[in-house]
Amino acid sequence: MKRYITPPEAEWQSLCQRGSASYEALEPLAKEVFEAVTNKGDQALFEYTEKFDGVKTESLSVTTDAIAAAKNRVSPALKSAIQKAKDNILRFHEAQKTQEVHVEIIKGVNCWQKKLPIEKVGLYIPGGSAPLFSTILMLAVPAQVAGCSEIVLCSPPSDNGSLADVILYTADLCGISNIYKVGGMQAIAGMTLGTATVPKVDKLFGPGNQYVTVAKQWATQYQVAIDMPAGPSELMVVADETADPSFVAADLLSQAEHGPDSQVLFVTTNMEMMDKVDAEVENQLVVLSRQATAVKALNNSKIIYFEKREEALSFTNYYGAEHLIVCLENEDDFVSKIKHAGSVFVGNYTPESAGDYASGTNHTLPTNGYVRQYSGVNLDSFLKAITYQKITAEGLQALGPVVEEMATAEGLQAHKNAVSIRLNKLQS
Repeated sequence: MKRYITPPEAEWQSLCQRGSASYEALEPLAKEVFEAVTNKGDQALFEYTEKFDGVKTESLSVTTDAIAAAKNRVSPALKSAIQKAKDNILRFHEAQKTQEVHVEIIKGVNCWQKKLPIEKVGLYIPGGSAPLFSTILMLAVPAQVAGCSEIVLCSPPSDNGSLADVILYTADLCGISNIYKVGGMQAIAGMTLGTATVPKVDKLFGPGNQYVTVAKQWATQYQVAIDMPAGPSELMVVADETADPSFVAADLLSQAEHGPDSQVLFVTTNMEMMDKVDAEVENQLVVLSRQATAVKALNNSKIIYFEKREEALSFTNYYGAEHLIVCLENEDDFVSKIKHAGSVFVGNYTPESAGDYASGTNHTLPTNGYVRQYSGVNLDSFLKAITYQKITAEGLQALGPVVEEMATAEGLQAHKNAVSIRLNKLQS
């Protein structure tokens, strides 16, 4: 990891550059894939799966027999862990339910808001070398709590053309039966446009690499919504001498192993912690099964020292990390001043891994600085709010002159007339 000592603010922009490919460079490919799926449907999904993933499949759908067989191969211990995680995630997202809002604005003018589920949602579950079955819990559980009527799941097949047993077990546990063996840009195009096999959805959810992120953004041109731009994973740890260096190193490596384009940053106000954490990273790295992946990510990662805590806070907000771990003396004061982060983990005994799997919060979070505009996935992500109003004759007599005056000022005569005609009728 590269080191930086009290970098001036003028250098912060370059320090905060993520390592993924530019979205503009990938848009022509997204356009090509979407056009192919429009014209060729399932055939295009097969062709791109072979081209991009090197997998030739005979079927896109996962059968009920395949699901049943996969469930039997998952160990009881893992099943138990997944069930406990599901219960925690369910509890946290059920707590996010809100009551309908009813307000009598003035006498005779009543307004209310009601939240309804998005009917058809598509869940993208990253697969390949690390099938992220935990993401199924993070997306399917709130979708069920919200009451979405149709849930479609797409995930890239492994080399043998199937999905991992634990993916199928978790999907079944969450009541999902529409499961398809397709990933990448072609999966996003399939759920956006609909094919003979893959249903069209109203909103797309799920993290992915830069290709998936660009495809999701491209999908918005087809009247399909997305949860957020969610690309390669990133983590920032802010710590002083009260942190345990071995904990910090473990957290940094937990994100570095996600992928070669992941990014981790360690920000500290203690110079000695730089050496201690660096040494721990080296010690722990050698035993990782995904060592090669982590090394590539670490090449794009940084250790940054700030003398003043206030500077560390300013840089933390400037970067806007997807995951932010804070291990500081008087941490509450620092945490209260965080403005930009996807999810915050406070204290030595709060590893980011807990949020990735089982603490209850959602791990589908905005990356690449989008924490300034987007929230992570939550219950409201699967809902839409409709407002209603009902005005009585008495209410219109009180409110109407306000509307007439404003419509006149904007030069919208018909708007004014819609009120004036009613008021004249009431006065006749």
